[in-house]
Amino acid sequence: MKLIRLAALMGLAALSASAADRKIVLVAGKPSHPPGMHEFRAGCLLLQKALGTVPGVSAVVYSNGWPSTSGALDGADAVIIYADGGNGNPAIQGDHKKIVGDLAAKGVGLGFMHYGVEIPAQNGGPEFLEWIGGYYEDRYSVNPMWSPSYEKFPNHPITRGVKPFSNNDEWYFNIRLREDQSGLTRILVATPSDQVRKGPYVWPKGPYPHVVEASGRAETLMWAYERPKGGRGFGFTGGHTHANWGDAGQRKVVLNAMLWVAKAEVPKEGVEFNPSGEDLKANLDPKKK
Repeated sequence: MKLIRLAALMGLAALSASAADRKIVLVAGKPSHPPGMHEFRAGCLLLQKALGTVPGVSAVVYSNGWPSTSGALDGADAVIIYADGGNGNPAIQGDHKKIVGDLAAKGVGLGFMHYGVEIPAQNGGPEFLEWIGGYYEDRYSVNPMWSPSYEKFPNHPITRGVKPFSNNDEWYFNIRLREDQSGLTRILVATPSDQVRKGPYVWPKGPYPHVVEASGRAETLMWAYERPKGGRGFGFTGGHTHANWGDAGQRKVVLNAMLWVAKAEVPKEGVEFNPSGEDLKANLDPKKK
């Protein structure tokens, strides 16, 4: 009788562990930009390797844009898109907007990184506000190369174990955020200098009067959002330069965010993963210099 009971308990434990497993799908965009920039595939594969160290989490990477495999997003607890955006954003091609919207309605977590947070205001903008709480809007937001200093962080699972950091990258700001900001948490915040506000921006060069006039205002460069009807999202504006995945602060805050939107438990000290130099060089897209 005791053996039967023990077997039953072990079976329940196995079912419980299985139910706790979380599947994260990373969609890596097609190659773009010069070597070392917009290395979506290499970045996603590096982050996949890091997520593989977290018990109960599985990560799948689809390269070269939206997955062509039928059922690729089935069973996903979170979908992360790290790709070129704007009119070419994978989330609005063909029927993808409906697919992503259906995932959001089911409570699936969503994350968009770097250029992937840019979406046309009239085609995807309203959806991004509902899915992740904000987006990069052309001629409203800006994309200079600069070195924001992240000194303080909110009390949130995404910031667990994250220490102050700074790196030079194409950090977007003046993001279009929801007017109703309940459920929205500003994860990475920094104050651009007046010189940064005046540009030049990467494209268009600027400057924009409304950005210059906001002198001294702290800007949100990464945010997290809890949808009223369930589900979570985040936007991360860095990630232009592949080498910056070697930055412990950037790496940890993004890995934590992926776990959080998938509703996986974020470790007390965040995701610990220290890539080697070879890890950072692996899987780079073949590009002409």
